[in-house]
Amino acid sequence: MKILVIDDHVLIREALRGVLKELSHDAVLFDASSCSQAMQIVSEHADIGLILLDLNLPDRDGFDVLAELREQYPTISVVVLSALQDRSVVLKALDWGASGYIPKSAKREVMISALKLVFAGGIYIPPEILAREELSAPAPAPVNNERPRVLPTDLGLTERQVDVLALMMQGKNNKLICRTLNLAEPTVKNHVTAILKALKVSNRTEAVIAANQLGWEFPASIKPKDALAP
Repeated sequence: MKILVIDDHVLIREALRGVLKELSHDAVLFDASSCSQAMQIVSEHADIGLILLDLNLPDRDGFDVLAELREQYPTISVVVLSALQDRSVVLKALDWGASGYIPKSAKREVMISALKLVFAGGIYIPPEILAREELSAPAPAPVNNERPRVLPTDLGLTERQVDVLALMMQGKNNKLICRTLNLAEPTVKNHVTAILKALKVSNRTEAVIAANQLGWEFPASIKPKDALAP
């Protein structure tokens, strides 16, 4: 696993090295203090698996960097690590394709758990965002490992739409979902629209949050379907 940390504070980069080495002793770590340096590293090491990105960079807006990384390197997971904890900033980062958002104030154990979740194909959302009543799902999440009160089929989601939602929760964009499921892009867009409507949300990030609140769990890998099947 190759990991790149993009942050202009040397103390943060050094601290993260300790966390990442604790997470994986075999990790190959790179760090960059600016966007230009980071893009050079990524161009030379396209097999980087994870990028930790600070939004406050000296030479470029962090969201622009996030957008470029998601466009040019869609297979690399990008996790935002920022001192900003405003709800709108968190949701924007997730909506722009981040695989997670970790506040810099988070404890070491929280960071490690969050990164393990991302490595497993999930998306880490700060608990305070999940708890927002504005994004509450149609039913409360299960407790004590009880079966979810509401299942995808209860909301009218088809098997194919559940597959699409599972990939959305892994941070995959429409193009990657098309490749994984062998579906045409208009078909995927229609499925995403149906998912948002069923969950009564307005965007992909809120759909992921709603599914988390409902306690829905999906397999880490989704098998390809028949080409262009609905």
